[in-house]
Amino acid sequence: MEKTVYITEKEREMCYKVIGAFAELYEMEDEDILVVDVGRYGFVKLQCYTPSYGFEELDTYTDSHSLFEGLWEEWLSLNVFLLAREMQLDDILYEDLFNNLPKEKQSELTGRKGYFAKKAGIIL
Repeated sequence: MEKTVYITEKEREMCYKVIGAFAELYEMEDEDILVVDVGRYGFVKLQCYTPSYGFEELDTYTDSHSLFEGLWEEWLSLNVFLLAREMQLDDILYEDLFNNLPKEKQSELTGRKGYFAKKAGIIL
């Protein structure tokens, strides 16, 4: 019986580039995130680690574009949250945090998507 392969070798290589492009995300203090190669199944993003339960969230990826978007959203969300905390905007709903940042900061954050895409070799 032949085992199904869910990711091509080309996509695997491209996913490694995406993972490398977001290296700073894995090292941030406020984020418990890890992306692992799970062989023929693709890649899994693991988040929210607790010693008693392990990782509480996981997402599976079999293509570099969806992995890029998933990591981009994590990077953006975390950085918006950190800025909001610095600005003491704790009582605002998460959806409104970005809109309450100064326009220059919004542009700076969204501009990083192009930086990560170039680093990962992703065409937006």
